[in-house]
Amino acid sequence: MTAETITADASGTFKLGDLPVHRIGLGAMRLTGSAAFHLGTPSDRERSIAVLRRAVELGVNHIDTAAFYFSATRSANELINTALAPYTDDLVITTKVGPFRDYYGEWGTAARPDQLRGHVEENLRQLGRDHLDVVNFRRQQQDSIAEHFGALAELREAGLIRHLGVSGVQPRHLAEALEIAPVVCVQNRYALDRADPVDDEVLRLCAEHGIAFVPFYAVAGESGPRAAAERHDDEVLALARAHGVSPAQIRIAWTLHQGPHVLAIPGTGDPDHLAENVAAGALRLTADELARLDALHTGTR
Repeated sequence: MTAETITADASGTFKLGDLPVHRIGLGAMRLTGSAAFHLGTPSDRERSIAVLRRAVELGVNHIDTAAFYFSATRSANELINTALAPYTDDLVITTKVGPFRDYYGEWGTAARPDQLRGHVEENLRQLGRDHLDVVNFRRQQQDSIAEHFGALAELREAGLIRHLGVSGVQPRHLAEALEIAPVVCVQNRYALDRADPVDDEVLRLCAEHGIAFVPFYAVAGESGPRAAAERHDDEVLALARAHGVSPAQIRIAWTLHQGPHVLAIPGTGDPDHLAENVAAGALRLTADELARLDALHTGTR
């Protein structure tokens, strides 16, 4: 079986609330250009549309996006709308609000709670939907997220949002949110080469509460939004050679092995990388291989 024939079914499934998704999804940020929401070269529109359609053909039914994912002439939400509408019933589109950019692409200050309805409505307009499947509140240095998450909970009650999540949070923020409304997912930065005891604890708490943990920059690691990782540890390279796969696939596989509640949303605008990312969901690491990679993560090797 080749990477081109492996589908997202191989990764297994988990539920975002009552919405089942395959554990390998697609992050939409890189569909807009070389530097994503950092004002880089815009993507080839037809290629990005083809990636989205191919993702669905490969069984991807979880796509992560945001209204602030845009480059000079590309919008992730518009690309999704064009490529995939009318949407199938099993496709789950998650988005996030909190950060925002003006028409020039410059970042604004963190949104106030009373501004979040406008952010939700902007996502609805761009995606061409009357409700959003999952909306994450992306924390930006706020000490408390209660007011912001409470504002989104009101929009959930109004029918504009089906499920809620949080992003960039510590355990205390997750506890705050759970006091207000159900949380179906947590999106935090998490990667093999980026150890953070706080995020390890959030990962554990999500498992305890039956909440999906959705890492971002899991492949990019320390390089973050700038680019996918170009440097890999010798251990990752050795395992990639042993399995006949790419280092990125090893990193995705390690991510999924962190628990059945962990979802992966690797982003790409490249059809070949898309197929590789999806195929990583079929990669099974041995206990010894996992121990070697875990030692990299914890710095105990």
